[in-house]
Amino acid sequence: MKNTILFFLTSILLISCNQKKEAIGNNTEKTPTPFVWKAANVYFLLTDRFNNGDTLNDNLLERNKLAAKLRGFKGGDIRGIIQKIEEGYFTDLGINAIWMTPIVEQIHGSVDEGTGNSYGFHGYWAKDWTNLDPNFGTRKDLAELVKKAHAKGIRIILDAVINHTGPVTEKDEVYPDEWVRTSPKCTYDSYGNNINCTLVENLPDIKTENNDAVELPPMLVEKWKKEGHYEEEIAELDTFFKETGYPRAPKYYIMKWLSDYIVDFGIDGYRVDTVKHTYEDVWSEFAKVCQTKFDTFKKNNPTKVLDNNDFFLVGEVYGYGISGKKLYDFGDKKVDYFAHGFNSLINFDFKSDANKSYEELFAPYSNTLQNGLKGFSVMNYISSHDDGSPFDKKREKAIEAGTKLLLTPGISQIYYGDETARSLDISGTEGDATLRSLMNWEDIKTNPKTKEVLNHFQKLGQFRKNHPSVGAGKHTLIASLPYTFSRVYSASDYEDKVIIALNIPKGEKEIAVGSIFKNEDIVIDTYSNTKATVQNGKATFNTPFTILLIEKQ
Repeated sequence: MKNTILFFLTSILLISCNQKKEAIGNNTEKTPTPFVWKAANVYFLLTDRFNNGDTLNDNLLERNKLAAKLRGFKGGDIRGIIQKIEEGYFTDLGINAIWMTPIVEQIHGSVDEGTGNSYGFHGYWAKDWTNLDPNFGTRKDLAELVKKAHAKGIRIILDAVINHTGPVTEKDEVYPDEWVRTSPKCTYDSYGNNINCTLVENLPDIKTENNDAVELPPMLVEKWKKEGHYEEEIAELDTFFKETGYPRAPKYYIMKWLSDYIVDFGIDGYRVDTVKHTYEDVWSEFAKVCQTKFDTFKKNNPTKVLDNNDFFLVGEVYGYGISGKKLYDFGDKKVDYFAHGFNSLINFDFKSDANKSYEELFAPYSNTLQNGLKGFSVMNYISSHDDGSPFDKKREKAIEAGTKLLLTPGISQIYYGDETARSLDISGTEGDATLRSLMNWEDIKTNPKTKEVLNHFQKLGQFRKNHPSVGAGKHTLIASLPYTFSRVYSASDYEDKVIIALNIPKGEKEIAVGSIFKNEDIVIDTYSNTKATVQNGKATFNTPFTILLIEKQ
């Protein structure tokens, strides 16, 4: 009896030890997936149009003039974004970074643009960079958003505007002459004629070339005193200018105000507006200020640090495309904005490149990113808030659009509603207003086609998030028929390998795996959640889909 008990206890002990070894072995084999900015899956939303989470803040500044269609505030806010984070909407989409349009306080009045009144619902008409616009929410809301996004592994990118203030209205006076120019209007025909000018009429241009000290605008001083935070703002400015040694020039004031959102809330990046309309040194300095504030935040908040990534800057150099590699050509001058603080630039080539076949699209992008743009990236998009000629404007190829956007090397930028085929052609609108309708949440509930598109984006998005190789890895063609390719990403002690097949028949299909997987490896098609075992360099799947997203089990 004693021998039996001893044998039983010994067996339990051996099983326990083996389980621990197996667990340790599994932990050793499976390194956590790192977050790689060059492979990010970014969701870009127009804060006012995405989701209304707090109806009580819809009209706190009496913006009551009748606006032209889709030219006024509609109620979307930070609270609405928080709700969707909590619901898991972004997680289901595989989103690991959210880019929000500017949330700083906008002009209070409206501008008559010929088609009716327009308000600064879009966020690009700043009045006071130190405040959040009450229509969007509070500082408490922003802190909660960052905290809850970070808890789900989602980074927050805000939108930085240094080039201009908001328009002048009956409620909003112009900044002093030492701060802005109101003419001439840009002609865009040379380097200088993109910078020393205003983008459009009544959009005062910050004199970012000015390095002379200037006083604060009187209306800001008056405003801050009325709001009760004048002394705090002055003390912080004194500290900033003492620590940096910068002159009190307009651009440095704005850099200080924008970088406060980094050190105060822990945001992870900025998308920078109208980059080519200032001299490049502005962005070199802005990058330094942002990184310094990011380092300070990490030092002061060690438990809130997600990883060791630097602060992220992606620039809007209107017209830049990956075909230009590192340079943007003004005609009379070429500029390398990557050498002035930017990790990435928005890629205006993609909307036309998306008309090419998969291999004609994927291979050149991979080659450029692995060589001519090595160390940097581009952000690809199919639609946006101000591009009147997007890919598939009528939303007739939503599935193809999602496949190309999410599987092309580089950063993917989903514009809110790409994943639900939200209409980009709204009757009764003028100009870019047609691109800025309310998010079509009801369609997800009632329209089977919308659900199909969303499901496709979700599967591709999660695969992309789980595999940095999709966006940042090297692309290699395995077979033309059926079209099969691999992506491989290596960094330090981490390696990620996947195989993707597109335009393949439904039902049973045999896929060559090249040297990516070995014989007897068990692999999974995450699109259908189907397993296969590699035999003779091939894997056979039987699925009802024309796409395979293959990873090793």
